[in-house]
Amino acid sequence: MLSDAELSKLRWRCRRGFLENDLVLERLLKARGNEFTRDEFTQLKALLELDDNNLWDIIAGRNDDYPPDTEPMVATLRQTLSTH
Repeated sequence: MLSDAELSKLRWRCRRGFLENDLVLERLLKARGNEFTRDEFTQLKALLELDDNNLWDIIAGRNDDYPPDTEPMVATLRQTLSTH
């Protein structure tokens, strides 16, 4: 579980310049919030290091070139996209 401070920082990092990323990341945080495990937190932080276009292509399933250790979070983001 994340602390309130960690969750606040994560919310700030999820604010992107690309609306589609913003929407998916906002949905994910709203649904899961501080229930993120430490591994999920680490995976999401790694994905947030990518530029907006690459991140969107990964979330949208157009690009499978992402760090292998982030695969569970990529699947979660893709599911978040497909459920809304």
